[in-house]
Amino acid sequence: MNSTTVRKAMFGFYTVIFFTYLFGPLLVMGISAFNTPSYPTAWPFEAFTLKWFADLATDADMMYGLKTSIIIGLGVVALSVPVGLAAAIVMTQVYHRARSIYYLIVVSPVLTPGVILGISTVIFWKDLTTVSGASWLFNGVFLAILGQSTFVSAYCMLVFTSRLQRFDRAQEEAALDLGATYPQVFRHVLLPFLAPAIASSAVLAFLSSFENYNTTTFAILADKTLVTVLAGRVRQGTTPSLSALAVIIVAITLAGAIAYELLRRREERRAAAEKLAAEQTRDTPMPTSLAA
Repeated sequence: MNSTTVRKAMFGFYTVIFFTYLFGPLLVMGISAFNTPSYPTAWPFEAFTLKWFADLATDADMMYGLKTSIIIGLGVVALSVPVGLAAAIVMTQVYHRARSIYYLIVVSPVLTPGVILGISTVIFWKDLTTVSGASWLFNGVFLAILGQSTFVSAYCMLVFTSRLQRFDRAQEEAALDLGATYPQVFRHVLLPFLAPAIASSAVLAFLSSFENYNTTTFAILADKTLVTVLAGRVRQGTTPSLSALAVIIVAITLAGAIAYELLRRREERRAAAEKLAAEQTRDTPMPTSLAA
């Protein structure tokens, strides 16, 4: 036995431990969702059942929390994506000496604990609604959207910034030279280029909102989301219905990832075919009669 064999054996052992740690809980939870015992049990497997999925569908608190989480997630997407896009565009336009200070200010919500974001959001809007008399603004869903958007918009800004770094500003200058206005350049030149970043930031914003707990716990007030309902259920003792919910979430995530990968590959094949067709058209010699 030499050092190479030992190194390969250690690497294999580490890989097995890593994936067991990563996927082991998911495997156990997936099996317990289809097992009959009333407590999540993967072994012994007594009998196959779909009872826990039916119980989940009839759980009023869980369904209400899911509905609220989806509403908040969509609200966060609608607010964070435009704010992140605007922040990224300003980042590319601001004077380079002030860029580091601007970046620090914009990214600072990511470094702020979620508890502080949630509490500060509630205190600020409570005082604002008291002064203005607009008590309808002091709503748990509304406050959760605002509290989550403070840091989710920073994530979106980072996505847009990385995309804008590959943008050729000569395209904007050419469009302006041809008579386009700035809104037209933004709509017809910049937005198509940023389309992949817009989709990525929207998905990131929704998922970050959907799974957020710290900020949501304080900003949601007396309302509840799926995450807060789950936290309360776990304190009381877990059930296979939670395993069923986990199976559904994992299945949706995998389906989304597979669909995205298929679309990405199809777009790559289409782009490659268009590039090949353009090269063949360019290399095709013109007929003698036309050339004359």
